Amino acid sequence: MYGWLWRRTPGPAPVRVLLLALLAAAVLAACFAWVFPAVAPLMPFNETTVGG
Repeated sequence: MYGWLWRRTPGPAPVRVLLLALLAAAVLAACFAWVFPAVAPLMPFNETTVGG
């Protein structure tokens, strides 16, 4: 996958590094903005109780 991304990215190596870093940051931001909040209610550790 990384090789495919590297070959498909245009420009010289420094430009490729910058573009792929921006792509990684965009994917991470999308995960924190939409994916993780959508999945959080489905996680089993949301319903913890202490006591007896």
